[in-house]
Amino acid sequence: MIKQLAINSNTYHGFSLEDAVKGASEAGFTQIELAAVKDHTAHVLPEMSSGERNEIKALLKAYGLKCVGIGAHSNVMREEGIANLIKSVDLAVEFDCPYIITATGDAHHDSDVIEDVEVLARNLEPVLVKCEKLNKMLVLETHGNNFASGLSLQMLARSLNNRVKINYDTANVIFYGNMLPYDDLEASVDYVEFIHLKDKLGAYDEWNFPAIGDGNLDFNKIFKILQKADYKGPISVEIEFTPAGPANLDEVNQAVQRSFNYLTSILE
Repeated sequence: MIKQLAINSNTYHGFSLEDAVKGASEAGFTQIELAAVKDHTAHVLPEMSSGERNEIKALLKAYGLKCVGIGAHSNVMREEGIANLIKSVDLAVEFDCPYIITATGDAHHDSDVIEDVEVLARNLEPVLVKCEKLNKMLVLETHGNNFASGLSLQMLARSLNNRVKINYDTANVIFYGNMLPYDDLEASVDYVEFIHLKDKLGAYDEWNFPAIGDGNLDFNKIFKILQKADYKGPISVEIEFTPAGPANLDEVNQAVQRSFNYLTSILE
């Protein structure tokens, strides 16, 4: 499963994409999920010029990194969120990756209550039509107060179509759902096609997501579940630190290196 590892460039929130690419490559990663979240981590955006996008492609090539997904978090209950996802499918085409990743609500402080799943389904329809046309997959993240578990997203995906799968975030199910990931992941893994591998410290609702191996999650147990299910998708490492954030770029790079070293030690 080492070959499935990637870095989520959101780990470098507040720093440049070049910082992220350089740090990830030096740590040993060969794949990257590009964060495309306007007003948060906008390492790539649909609004960028073709010249800017070509510069990003050249940067990835220079450091030997392949893009595995576009992290285009959008509120799918709002028109602007759906419009952003539709445009983000083009980014997945341009960067030659299979996946567009989003939650159903806001990227942070998701407080919307989705009372009618049929409205959500209608909103997603044009996105899924475009995904079907361009052979891309929309993966919905375990996130927020509506779909905090893999099982809840499995039920949603079954009600939609085969262009919707799960992006399972191993720490979000704790933070948003107050549950450990193991049983939930095992029960929903047949619909999981993307993983945000994230560790967790502190109380369940405490924002504390350290380097992989520095928290309380049992990653050996998680990987046994994935191996048993013959999981083949990306495993995108995400480190979100605490509300104070990292002190500097060196702290991020050290956390990324520590995560890679830990993961290779248990996967080898």
